[in-house]
Amino acid sequence: MKANLYDDDAAPPEGERFEVLRQVGPVVIERIVSSASPGPGLYVQAQDEWVVLVRGTAVVELDGEPHALAAGDHLFIPARTPHRVRETSAGALWLAVHVHPDEAAARAAAEATAEP
Repeated sequence: MKANLYDDDAAPPEGERFEVLRQVGPVVIERIVSSASPGPGLYVQAQDEWVVLVRGTAVVELDGEPHALAAGDHLFIPARTPHRVRETSAGALWLAVHVHPDEAAARAAAEATAEP
């Protein structure tokens, strides 16, 4: 199935919009579009995550340490590592690859992220 990463890429009014692009075995690939106010959420996930910032700027706090990101920068977030997105430019565009412990966990995560 062909798609374009930049289709429907307008920034949400607040927070972030998550879209699962593909789930293969224990791996989930998602697109994230950020507003200028990403929200204060702290994440501690059971899965490893690799993110690349495709467009925009962001500051990600990883285990208490801030990491300033520009387009093209990527970051690996090991499972169970506390992290949060502190700042984003409106319309920041990300790709995230989640490697779950097993396929059932990946499927559950993909279904939870799916739009109604």
